[in-house]
Amino acid sequence: MVTPLPGGVGISGLIVYDWEAADGLCGGTPHMHLVCSEAYVVTGGAGSVQTLTASGFADTPLHPGDVVWFTPGTIHRLVNDGGLRLVVLMQNSGLPEAGDAVFTFPAPVLADPHAYQAAAALTGDQAAAARRRRDLALEGFLALREGGLREFHIAAHRLKSELLDAWWTRWRDGPLAAAVETGRQLERLKAGDLSHLGHGEVSRLERPEHPLFGMCGLLHPYPVPASPTRPLRGASGSPHLRHSKELF
Repeated sequence: MVTPLPGGVGISGLIVYDWEAADGLCGGTPHMHLVCSEAYVVTGGAGSVQTLTASGFADTPLHPGDVVWFTPGTIHRLVNDGGLRLVVLMQNSGLPEAGDAVFTFPAPVLADPHAYQAAAALTGDQAAAARRRRDLALEGFLALREGGLREFHIAAHRLKSELLDAWWTRWRDGPLAAAVETGRQLERLKAGDLSHLGHGEVSRLERPEHPLFGMCGLLHPYPVPASPTRPLRGASGSPHLRHSKELF
């Protein structure tokens, strides 16, 4: 059986789009994650990541060997100055694929769930649709640099509120389960129980053969192995609580 990736993370290879946008820069689609931190490990080329937070706008250079990461609520846009390639690490593996990202479309699109879904969908020619989506999100991103970030946050929450229960389940069965398992192992070690060391194993994921048109470029997402299904138990041995507001 293939074990889950360490810590419940997700991993993808990314070749950043080299399509020129309205502001003369080449790159990907501005968007924001609601609950997932994201990290870039730069493997080739050059470029930058433009970010927008409550602290303002920033442009962080990217070169081979650089590692850059940011937390939820950071609007980000990858800029490709030539051959930019990354390995992308995502917190809460499975959540980004379940809709955690929100595109920075103009306010009228964000206010209409049907219009948002239509603008986000890649229908027909995938490359042409991804480019249209990028250009529309860039229009909204450039407007957000002038103000309206709080309103964008409210619109993003409104668009995704119905998905929160499903996200919680993915978090519980992925990264939380991984952390709880580490707790079990520590408890066993403290008790002198080395049994889990006798179950070491090696897993391998093959690089996906066909790339997808992702938010920021041609994406090679590695599949998320299924997590073992067993009841989570806390350090005291009692059944784990079921709702997130009871955990903190």
